[in-house]
Amino acid sequence: MLGLKLPTDPRWVNIVEKNIEEILTDHAYCEQKATSTAISLMVSFPEYTELVQEMVKLVKEEISHFKMVHDKILERGWILGRDRKDDYVVQLITFFPKGGSRTTQLVHRLLYAALIEARSCERFKLLSEELEDQELADFYRSLMVSEANHYTMFLNFARQYGNREEVDKKWQELLVFEAEIMKSLGNKETIHG
Repeated sequence: MLGLKLPTDPRWVNIVEKNIEEILTDHAYCEQKATSTAISLMVSFPEYTELVQEMVKLVKEEISHFKMVHDKILERGWILGRDRKDDYVVQLITFFPKGGSRTTQLVHRLLYAALIEARSCERFKLLSEELEDQELADFYRSLMVSEANHYTMFLNFARQYGNREEVDKKWQELLVFEAEIMKSLGNKETIHG
């Protein structure tokens, strides 16, 4: 369903289980960054009314997810650690060249967002199925559906605002590029890395 070219090695969950505090901190910041992405799209492309309306809803949802993850951290007696660089996203956003028309820039940003959400969904599914901590497994199962909805929303907006054939071609190329990135990741207790 997600179209990812390289699935996460299930052994990644073993790495996560050794440091639940780290994955929760990383996850909290992923939710915060997703909120920022939605706000940025509204600010950068205010003329796309339907997109703006959906991004307002997304901001509310993503910030509520941030609070849910933050609450999990606090329930376990921890505090939110400092933000760290997301190697996955840093590498991913090098794929499309900078510049181009406003529409091209929008489509590229929407495709990046779609792929980040797709990978998050895939990772949440794995956590929901493989984590020994049943409370956290259930938590990730509940978030997995949201991530899938976000992925399809971003991809559909890219197809709506760009030329469908070109967008689908770019999407397939981005998926191949992302699979190459994933070959060097999956060895840290982070949502994408």
